[in-house]
Amino acid sequence: MEGALALSLMSGDNAAEGSVKLWKWNYFSRHSTRRRRKRGVLPAICKMPSVPFLPFAILLGTLGVLCVGLTSFWSQHWLGGFAWDGSSKMFNWHPVLMVTGMLVSYGTAALVYRVPLTWEGSKLPWKLLHAALTLTAFILVVLGLVAVFEFHNKKNIANMYSLHSWVGLTAVLLFSCQWLMGFACFLLPWAPLWMRALYKPIHVFFGSSILSLVVAACISGINEKLFFELKNESNPYSNLPAEAWLANILGVLILVFGLLVVWALATPAWKRPEVNLEDTREPLLQEAR
Repeated sequence: MEGALALSLMSGDNAAEGSVKLWKWNYFSRHSTRRRRKRGVLPAICKMPSVPFLPFAILLGTLGVLCVGLTSFWSQHWLGGFAWDGSSKMFNWHPVLMVTGMLVSYGTAALVYRVPLTWEGSKLPWKLLHAALTLTAFILVVLGLVAVFEFHNKKNIANMYSLHSWVGLTAVLLFSCQWLMGFACFLLPWAPLWMRALYKPIHVFFGSSILSLVVAACISGINEKLFFELKNESNPYSNLPAEAWLANILGVLILVFGLLVVWALATPAWKRPEVNLEDTREPLLQEAR
């Protein structure tokens, strides 16, 4: 009887041990499959399609030039031209400077590290280029804000009442914080490694988010300006006069430009390989010594 009881207990232990082994095999086999999928061992059906960067860069550059050119043409041909005297001609600098700075210059700066030419050699020149483009964008944005606030104050027009102004100012404030944090974390020598490692994905995320806000502000600003300009009953906005056609096309081009930049930032094949760890860890001011 005792032998039979011991045998039954041993068989129960073996069954429990077998079930544990089976659970472990199922668990780790599933996780190993996930790990193989992440490492690219499984068929690369989930990978994003590879697109040559040079044709994409030419297309994006053409769109950027068109956005700035059409904004300038609209301001010169239909809105009366440019001046710096507090009149409506001073306001016309606002869309040109904001599209040039916050959209084109900032979008170009965001893609500096996606250029394959930057993947080899020192990262220092590209850090300088990225910082210079974002600083240029910041200066243009400040001038654009001065133009619109000066015009509003001269004409006794209320400031910051529209959704366009709210979205635009939010984008500018976030961009300013982004620039200051990037300078403090990646360019100054006293920023610790853990801070740079922690802030880098946040920096990338807010880069795309700010550009999306910029696109929204540009499109809402174009629409708002058209409603102000085309309120004549003989030639309303609903009749789609030539000015409305040009401004609507400009808005579509701005949207396409922004979407392409965000898509390029999200494309894994165009991310700069982190080969030289020392090059990525050292801040700019320390590298320059």
